[in-house]
Amino acid sequence: MGGPWQPPRPRSLLLLLLLLLPTLQVQGTHPDCSVILHFQELEEECLQRIRSESHGPGQAGQGCPTEWDGVSCWPALPLGQSRGVACPDILSVFKKPKGLIQRNCTEWGWSPPSPPYHSACQLETLGSNKDTQAKARHFVTMKVLYTCGYSTSLAALLLAIGIFCCFRKLHCTRNSIHIHFFTSFILRGTAVFIKDHVLFSDESLDHCTMSTVTCKAAITFFQYSVLANFYWLLVEGLYLQTLLLLTFTCDRSYTWGYVLMGWGVPMVTVGVWVLTRLQYDNHGCWDDYSSVYWWVIKAPILLAIFVNFLIFLNVTRMLAQKIRCPDLSRTHKQQYMRLTKSTLLLIPLFGVHYVVFALFPEHVSVDARLYFELVLGSYQGFLVALLYCFLNGEVQAEIRRNWGTWQRSMESNVFNLATQDFTA
Repeated sequence: MGGPWQPPRPRSLLLLLLLLLPTLQVQGTHPDCSVILHFQELEEECLQRIRSESHGPGQAGQGCPTEWDGVSCWPALPLGQSRGVACPDILSVFKKPKGLIQRNCTEWGWSPPSPPYHSACQLETLGSNKDTQAKARHFVTMKVLYTCGYSTSLAALLLAIGIFCCFRKLHCTRNSIHIHFFTSFILRGTAVFIKDHVLFSDESLDHCTMSTVTCKAAITFFQYSVLANFYWLLVEGLYLQTLLLLTFTCDRSYTWGYVLMGWGVPMVTVGVWVLTRLQYDNHGCWDDYSSVYWWVIKAPILLAIFVNFLIFLNVTRMLAQKIRCPDLSRTHKQQYMRLTKSTLLLIPLFGVHYVVFALFPEHVSVDARLYFELVLGSYQGFLVALLYCFLNGEVQAEIRRNWGTWQRSMESNVFNLATQDFTA
């Protein structure tokens, strides 16, 4: 009891604070990392101060040296004096950032903080074990839902690509673009599984300070997959508009341009982002969306979203004009009516629903955003495969035709075998 007071270990104190928080809105992949990184920055500033003082005039025996207690930095103090510091200005952790904590410099060193941090600063909405368990179950449930969604989408997309590739009659520019689009969804789902495995497979790892090459490569692949997905959404919109403008004629010369846009623009963008992070912000696992360099990725995504939205409105306008045209034949009007109905189904294809969250800051409506983008977004690949392959009349007709041909061939083979046995 009479010995010098030992400050708590910084990691233990921060984990205690985070366990007491039932909710926390942040701007990164890991919900608690912003708080931990903030305290780490304060600790680094304090340690630099301690190192600079250690190279100055000797202070031994004259009082208490500068000390980091895991939450605040206490400047050096002469023996017998006291000092007070304000609560850390972290509104998501403490209710009273202007509260005052005092410590004395005694012959045994710094005295314990008085009053304690949790009393002077009032931790924000202390949660019970039941709250923590409920929160854990919520995220586990969400992970199970989006894992099932991406698995279902991957299976449907692979089957759809197989159908487009197997039947020669389905080989055309439109279906070739669909295959690229499906592939971007496959990459996106695969990237989510890879990122989860790298970041969350080992619970003993410190995800907030993880800075390995594997981790950064997983995040880079994920960002490329997301960008490619958005730009193939844009290609689908541009292609449909081109078909309407060219009166349903198909020019294969545009195909390479579409490929360069769908795969090339994301590659260049991600390359610039990687070089920027390596040069100016090479810390952590590059999954902190609070960084200003996140706009290197976000700006092209916003551009693709709003261009696609404008294309969607233009396509709808063009179809409405063609349907109202009095000189249009009944056959063409029915064709345009079918296109109008399919246009209503193009909303998930064009990504119009992403406009809802496009301009919101990353920390706004975190729970709704996570559910919308992870859970509902995970089934988007399945929905696209369903609309553009499994429910496609041309695909269904080709499958029925080949199925009938195969059945007739099997019946013919059985008849030939029976005839040979009978005449033998």
